[in-house]
Amino acid sequence: MTGNTEVVVIGGGYAGVMAANRLTQRDDVTVTLINPRPDFVERIRLHQLVGGSDDAVVAYTDVLRPGVGLVVDTVTRIDAAGRSVTLASGDTARYDYLIYAVGSGSADPRVPGAAEFAYPIADLEEAQRLRPVLDAAPMTAPVTVVGGGPTGIETAAELAETGRTVTLVCGSVLGPYLHKRGRRSVAKRLAALGVTVIEGPGAKVTAVTADAVRLDDGRTLQSRVTIWTAGFGVPDLAARSGLSTDALGRLLTDETLTSVDDDRVVAAGDSAAPSNLPARMSCQAATPQGARAADTVLSRIAGEAPTPLNQVFAGQCISLGRGGGIFQFAHRNDIALWFHIGGRTGAKVKEIVCAGTVKHLATEADKPGSYGLHNVSGGGQREKLLRAERERTAAVGHDLTRTDEKDLAEVKA
Repeated sequence: MTGNTEVVVIGGGYAGVMAANRLTQRDDVTVTLINPRPDFVERIRLHQLVGGSDDAVVAYTDVLRPGVGLVVDTVTRIDAAGRSVTLASGDTARYDYLIYAVGSGSADPRVPGAAEFAYPIADLEEAQRLRPVLDAAPMTAPVTVVGGGPTGIETAAELAETGRTVTLVCGSVLGPYLHKRGRRSVAKRLAALGVTVIEGPGAKVTAVTADAVRLDDGRTLQSRVTIWTAGFGVPDLAARSGLSTDALGRLLTDETLTSVDDDRVVAAGDSAAPSNLPARMSCQAATPQGARAADTVLSRIAGEAPTPLNQVFAGQCISLGRGGGIFQFAHRNDIALWFHIGGRTGAKVKEIVCAGTVKHLATEADKPGSYGLHNVSGGGQREKLLRAERERTAAVGHDLTRTDEKDLAEVKA
């Protein structure tokens, strides 16, 4: 390709910022980042915003390379055939390549009363709405956190550490990703903070009211403030724009993160489903995928074949208030190991990781092309999954858009 190349990046989170910064390696590439907010949001600190220990916001001037055009707006439609996007303001932006990094947000809870009476905290505005509600509630008022994953655990611990009366309803098991030893460590810390943990049979929420949470075993929990952290969803922008998606709405791509419909559209992060085998939603996956997406675009501009995805995980870190935490080590394919670091050391490791995610972006902004973790091999497990998925798809005659995620989970297990 000769002349200037216009690249539009939709989404200014971990994946989008990394991709935008990396694309500036070439002087003949113009990068425009479109994001609905004027600041970068540290989603991994939103529980701290709720607890009052951080605002979870970083100025884009600290993480985005000068020269990247920032447009504060929302993309409402992608016209892949015309290579343009339409914005909520009515403006349009043309592109030669598009990087789709719209991230994720709260999923529809589909539980009676949850949408009306519970407070999600998957994005900045939701967390900011919850903060004054908690401030208005007496410290002794019962707070119920629904969801036993990392966000639920972190939120429950953060609030309990401030002296609030907190119940964590897990739905099934506390920290399902964790190894049983790591789970015991988390449970011990939550107990020390005074968090009541409800898990196992009967721990599924069936209804939420203004002052209570009902469980499927018939129990009713009094709740002045109910916080909903169970599950994430993705924007429906790709589906509304006629692009192929998986069952959740993530953009379907090949192993170079290129859309199965259009080689000018590349995806990264929570909203991407490479080979219909999406990674766990996390900044740990989004940041290297942002780098890979940028490299795919740069390879195509240079007339070279893009490199396939390498996805490697180190584990998962969970804060347990300001005084505790856990780093759960994992195999490179994201299966938890028995080994973990807990206690105050775990809290320090968690903070190092949180600060490190922003540092990666800032370093790439300062020296585009310096990030290299996306080139670390994830081992042979992904190739095994890809082969199994191809064989399964061929056997049942499904196309990618109809893959059953339950069957896929069984293949992964």
